[in-house]
Amino acid sequence: MKHHNITRRGVMAGAAALGLSLSMRQAQAAAPVEVPPGTLPFGVYDPDGDFADKTGVVIEHLFLPWEDVYLPSLNDADEYALARNRALLVTLEPWTWSRSERNTAQYLRRGIERGEYDPNMIAIAEVLATLKSPVTLRFAHEMDDKTGQFIWSDWKPDDYISAYRRMTDLAKQYAPDISLMWSPLGDENMADYYPGDEYADIIGLTVFGLQAWDKAKYGRDRTFDDIFRPRYERAAAFGKPVAVAELGYVGDQAYVDMWKNRIREEKPDYPSLVGVSYFNQIEVYPWPEGFGTPDWRIKNQVLS
Repeated sequence: MKHHNITRRGVMAGAAALGLSLSMRQAQAAAPVEVPPGTLPFGVYDPDGDFADKTGVVIEHLFLPWEDVYLPSLNDADEYALARNRALLVTLEPWTWSRSERNTAQYLRRGIERGEYDPNMIAIAEVLATLKSPVTLRFAHEMDDKTGQFIWSDWKPDDYISAYRRMTDLAKQYAPDISLMWSPLGDENMADYYPGDEYADIIGLTVFGLQAWDKAKYGRDRTFDDIFRPRYERAAAFGKPVAVAELGYVGDQAYVDMWKNRIREEKPDYPSLVGVSYFNQIEVYPWPEGFGTPDWRIKNQVLS
């Protein structure tokens, strides 16, 4: 497989975010890779190509920056998705993946307001308009996150909404057939950043289960529902379809099985939930307090 020349949030240098203690990461043989059981539509971000030949995957998730991006990669991704009858979910991050060259939040905010980044969005949207696969654009996700990992997060809500609307208006102008996913982390303040019904065809949430974190912070294993339910309730209040845009879980066999057997189960409690997309890669931003970088890949997610 040609992996679209796109990897998540940079060249994976330092791979991090949501972590497990480095001392817990044990060398082990790769486990079989299978689509989790259930009936909810399933997608995957899969730069290793582990799910290339797996049936039951209906969404191919891509991450790309709007600076320093190789645009023909989108055409490669389109061919790959078409051959497997998959739709494309494109997460567009408004920065460069070269960490030493990234702008500040203030520079990005002012640049969007002044139209300095219009060419970046137009160039990407023009390619999206040519793709044959159904395309959903997820722009500047997790804006409600307060950890500081993204320069577009934790802005004043009005500033974020203005920037989001300007950029997605531009994307729709040049690629009118795409859908828009507004994608907060799902925290209590997420509604402050809601851009309006016309700017969100679907709402995407983030759900990661890390057993080491659960035990240290909560004294017990948390379930998918423990984390997802309050986020879902906040999202469903807008009356839009809801998806899990980023999903991962790491722990011992019992923990992984508990999550695996639940994530695609359709429940009356979540009538607006339309699908889940697994993040099948090592994270790139470490969790705080020494929790390192979990390997969410299904072949490595079980810790001995």
